[in-house]
Amino acid sequence: MGRHRTGKIKTEHHLLEGAEEYLEVLEQWDVVKSIIPGRISRQNKGRGNKGLFLKYQTRSGYKLLYKFGTSVQEIFVVCSDYDEFKRIFNEKFKKS
Repeated sequence: MGRHRTGKIKTEHHLLEGAEEYLEVLEQWDVVKSIIPGRISRQNKGRGNKGLFLKYQTRSGYKLLYKFGTSVQEIFVVCSDYDEFKRIFNEKFKKS
């Protein structure tokens, strides 16, 4: 698959099933400048939680993990304000 950009989403890798819905939500936030889906890996563990999870802050934004079944995909988000992104992310996706 070649590289291409649709809106704020730069696609270099395939997306796991269901990931696109989450990326479309992130894409609407003003604080998000770019979204780069990364590699997909398999977990040997059982089917843990499904969804989008904040992993850690990077130099330009955040690394997220999208989990679906036994597969995990890295999602890198470039943002203009770390604190604002984290606040919005926790409001929208934090599991209670």
